[in-house]
Amino acid sequence: MEQQDLQKRLLIALVLSILIFVGFSYLMPPQAPLNTTDINSTAPQTQATPQTPTSIASQSTPAVEEDKAIAPQAEIADSEVELKVLNGKFIWVIDKFARISQVTLLEDKYKEEGEYRKLFAPEGAKPLEIRFKDPTLAKEAFTVPYTMDFSSKELSLGEEPKTVTFTQKLSTLSVTKKVTFHNNGSYNVEIKTSQPAEYFVTNGARPQADKSKYMVAKGALIKKASGETDVIEDGDATGEESFEGAKIISSFDRYYTTLFYNLTTGMNVSVLKEANGDPLMFVALKDDYAFSGYIGPKEYKALSSINPELTSVIEYGWFTFLSEPFFTVIRWIHDHVVANWGWAIVIFTILVKLILFPLSFKGMMSMQKLKDLAPKMKDLKEKYKDDKQKLNVKMMELYQKNGANPLGGCLPLLLQIPVFFALYRVLLNADELQGAPWILWIQDLSRMDQYWVLPLLMGLSMYLQQRITPSNFTDPLQEKIFKFFPVIMTAFFITFPAGLVLYWLTNNILSIAQQYYINRAHEKKKQAEIASHHHKN
Repeated sequence: MEQQDLQKRLLIALVLSILIFVGFSYLMPPQAPLNTTDINSTAPQTQATPQTPTSIASQSTPAVEEDKAIAPQAEIADSEVELKVLNGKFIWVIDKFARISQVTLLEDKYKEEGEYRKLFAPEGAKPLEIRFKDPTLAKEAFTVPYTMDFSSKELSLGEEPKTVTFTQKLSTLSVTKKVTFHNNGSYNVEIKTSQPAEYFVTNGARPQADKSKYMVAKGALIKKASGETDVIEDGDATGEESFEGAKIISSFDRYYTTLFYNLTTGMNVSVLKEANGDPLMFVALKDDYAFSGYIGPKEYKALSSINPELTSVIEYGWFTFLSEPFFTVIRWIHDHVVANWGWAIVIFTILVKLILFPLSFKGMMSMQKLKDLAPKMKDLKEKYKDDKQKLNVKMMELYQKNGANPLGGCLPLLLQIPVFFALYRVLLNADELQGAPWILWIQDLSRMDQYWVLPLLMGLSMYLQQRITPSNFTDPLQEKIFKFFPVIMTAFFITFPAGLVLYWLTNNILSIAQQYYINRAHEKKKQAEIASHHHKN
């Protein structure tokens, strides 16, 4: 393969990789969650025994067979609500089994089509759900309701935390859950049994509040005793995963999480594989145990205010190693410079362009030189068309004589791929962008531009950038793909979040300015070389 063709192929690879990535993430929506209420027999839900995971404490004990797995109780009727915990930002529903059966977010940014956002699907395991290893106790646990030491059906939270104790009296033992609720969405739990018994408590199935079609990470995250994190995405669970001394477990979707944490003694965690392959996590216990939890948005400040270590649950998929520092910079710009997430994105894009400019400058100047040499290279190809080895030698001599590097334009193109994908993840996953305005009609950077102005401007800017960028395609198919790139990208980006489109538009405008500058610099250099050549003659 000729060196010049490699550069063009890399350019096409960049175009196609972005098209495939954003196209697949939008056109291939995730499968709808399996309604586990259909797995069970005709027996009432509340009389059924849910599947029990294998205990870390006793690995020789097999889990209940999957075909006998029966889902817990479905949506809780109002008459079965034990307690509503509320403040101005959320309502938590505690059911008669002392589980957090539903969380509703009350801020305007979470309101859609007149409805406030609910985090959990009606079916599936709920946070603070207890399952016993003993089959008899396991069945009773979903039959016998808890009582509580609080007389009202509503608990209003203020600055001070409030504690409620729930008690369940089973045939051979009693279970006590002492839950302290905090105004920031966190809670502390102390679980006690009247006599030793092996049991499991879960942080619940992951939130199902995100209905978008974008390809974002969803599933389970475990921060291990070592401080490293493991992610088990939906559909990837084996049912054999276990973690000893885990600091944090988080079941999450795009914006929201339900998590447990114990940063001192850790938690022994078993992962259950649900029927659709999704992970469901349980903390394996034998004795009395205390831990903490949080339910709500994966908002950096909210998590950091509880404990800075909880921010590790903000997951960006494959590019977390780049996305995390990128978001740190964007957040700093927002907090200390502009107090507007849209302008923070613009300023961050400018910073990235400035940092990459030296490499981009060299690469673009190299492309200009290759464009100038195109006629001579064409002559060489014609002259040595029957001798490929001699052709490559002559072309390398031509490059060296004129100071051109056929690979000089590749590095900037390669750098753009991880930068784009990392920012793509940040701007798709950052809860801070929900309800965040920019200017004029853009009042929510997490949603599409309803008037299509930003996507159309982005497409126009891509077209203008192509017009002023030197190219010397010899393959007609490659040239057609490249020319249609602005049209295809515009079609994709019409329904993308405005924050992501704003980044791409800003990047294009800066690229146009950069290309104009380089074109002028190259022209001046050519004129100076011509003048110098005439002067010598």
